[in-house]
Amino acid sequence: MRTDDFDYELPSGLIAQEPTVPRDSCRLLVLDRSSGQLNHRVFSDLPEHLRAGDVMVVNETKVLPARLKGAKDETGGAAEVLLLRERYEATWECLVKPGRRLKAGTRIIFGDGDLLGLIVDELEDGARLVRFTPSGAESFLSIVHRIGEIPLPPYITRSVDDPSLYQTVFARGERSAAAPTAGLHFTPELIERIEAAGIAVVKVELDVGLDTFRAVAEDDPVAHKMHSEHFRVSPRAADAVNDARNRGARVIAIGTTSVRALESAWDEESGSVVAQERATELFILPGYRFRVVDAMVTNFHVPRSTLMMMVSAFAGRELVMQTYETAISERYRFLSFGDAMLIT
Repeated sequence: MRTDDFDYELPSGLIAQEPTVPRDSCRLLVLDRSSGQLNHRVFSDLPEHLRAGDVMVVNETKVLPARLKGAKDETGGAAEVLLLRERYEATWECLVKPGRRLKAGTRIIFGDGDLLGLIVDELEDGARLVRFTPSGAESFLSIVHRIGEIPLPPYITRSVDDPSLYQTVFARGERSAAAPTAGLHFTPELIERIEAAGIAVVKVELDVGLDTFRAVAEDDPVAHKMHSEHFRVSPRAADAVNDARNRGARVIAIGTTSVRALESAWDEESGSVVAQERATELFILPGYRFRVVDAMVTNFHVPRSTLMMMVSAFAGRELVMQTYETAISERYRFLSFGDAMLIT
């Protein structure tokens, strides 16, 4: 297995720059992994592919306005940080620009001097550890909400006037550096239809972090170091998922982040999902045996990414690559604001 095995040519014209309106009017490519059959539908048709008694699991994490633009204290040169996760109080792991020039000891001023950032460490993966100090009585998070920007992925080159377009309707608890994009297709009306059809909607959390912004650089994907992400599976969610499995009903994960949370919460000894809150470094590659998830809704992903590898583990690499070829030829829209795929 090589990283090149998960590569494909993505035409730039297929990278969606804005979501469809309404959200559930995007296209849905349905893949039956047992037969390889494809079905071209619209996302609002999703309830037709679910069954009464199924449990649908969504990631309810919310995107923090995590992009902070400032200036270096000594030179006045532009500097930017992207908040990834809080390591401890007032100290965050961040991506920085320009990376080579922002060394340990560099001071960055944000806003009108409202916030000072001090780079206290340079991490192995190119990130930085930054300690933030407000200049006045206003709290750090209050300043972030006032001066920060929603961090859209770099392949979205058009400005988005409404930041809520990059939040799911489930979103709560601002902790993520990126949206769980498979959830962007849902509307309140669609959720009502799903619940009316007898499908339970269960919520977990996984804080989307650094690996969303990192390609797999190693030729051998096994050598790739998966960055940890914090997840939370509540007792209520664990009970609902375990009940579905005991009844023979399906667990439908909405997005790769929900998959990662659920599979990370699996306890081999008890043979069940266990309620917990912790960091996970689970890297799902072909050969992985899924314990919890029976079907997933996911977007079309970046070539050579860990997300391509997860989807390939679930449906088989050759079938996934063939499906992507079809999606490209049929002009599906790709990546965060793009169309969706249901894999059953």
